[in-house]
Amino acid sequence: MAKSYIDPFEPAHIQRLVEQFGSPLIIVDCERVRAQYKKLAKALPGVDIHYALKPLPHPAVVRSILDCKGWLDLATTGEVQLAQRLGADPARCIHTHPIKRDKDIRNALAAGVRVFVADNPDEVRKFRRYRGEAELLLRVSFRSPGVVSDLSRKFGCDPENALELARLVAKLGITLRGFSFHVGSQAPDARKHVEAIEVCARLLAEAKREKLGVLDTLDIGGGFPIDYLEKVADIGKFCAPIRKALKLLPERVRVIAEPGRYIAGPAAIAVSSVMGRAQRSGAWWYYLDDGVYGSYSGQLYDHGHYPIRALREGPLHASVLAGPTCDSIDVIAEDIRLPKLKEGDLLVGSAMGAYTWAHASEFNFFPKATVVSVNETSGDLGTVLEV
Repeated sequence: MAKSYIDPFEPAHIQRLVEQFGSPLIIVDCERVRAQYKKLAKALPGVDIHYALKPLPHPAVVRSILDCKGWLDLATTGEVQLAQRLGADPARCIHTHPIKRDKDIRNALAAGVRVFVADNPDEVRKFRRYRGEAELLLRVSFRSPGVVSDLSRKFGCDPENALELARLVAKLGITLRGFSFHVGSQAPDARKHVEAIEVCARLLAEAKREKLGVLDTLDIGGGFPIDYLEKVADIGKFCAPIRKALKLLPERVRVIAEPGRYIAGPAAIAVSSVMGRAQRSGAWWYYLDDGVYGSYSGQLYDHGHYPIRALREGPLHASVLAGPTCDSIDVIAEDIRLPKLKEGDLLVGSAMGAYTWAHASEFNFFPKATVVSVNETSGDLGTVLEV
């Protein structure tokens, strides 16, 4: 990292940012965004890395990807509009939601996006009227129950049905660019990626023989894991089997990936402060100004368990961290050891860039955390940006 880099995750800088912007905060370090993007690009040489906006659709993050000459994975009209506002080249964007309304297709085409994903005959037929503009990737399902979120449960056609779907695309005069898959989120290893690549390599070859389209693209999705409470494999080691499997593909095939969590997760922390405390059943309960209806929503929606630390030091005691709302489900951690805290003390959740603020609510009228971007340009400490 550059000499002028300021680490906003250090306690002194966290304190300064809270003094300036208040609590709760999500602090996004754009230098870490760029670093994660570059690590994955190094681990998958020759693969075009499309950042999936879904886990953290924040302008500062998108701009950081664009600074890396990166690509974008868009799934909704709102994401298309955000990319458009930030000046992203539509030729470097794909629209990957397998189920779309007609107006979603029209809005993406109007913005210049041309490559879409479909996974069933009804969706393919939606593109018949746009066959002169739109091009398709067909999403194939590879069930992966070992991942945090098995996306193939909801999307994708069975591999044995993929060629028949490709024949329908050709029959309707729509350009078929290739196939795509997503093994699911936070994959424990690369075995499912390898299986999917091998199957899709055969599908590309068979569809090419039948002259069903251009067949020059394979989208290998995301699922690349990050550290939470447990360590995962280094990304270079994780991707080694993927690199080997990709050698099965002809040189003409462009490979793209759709990382979201891997890019955004480690790049942000959540900072909250103690609103009050009480002793209950031998443990100190600390009530924070953020909780599972806010930035810790990933515990409900993403099965997330985040490393949490207090900035105060001292002997550790059995503690419970609760959110601010009047709902009893709003408890962040029930088995955590912390120093004895006071009102106003700060707690920091790590690896909180993905699927946290993005789906936080304002239940009970507690506002969402303010998002502060840091190091968007080298040494820039603290800029509030609106989505």
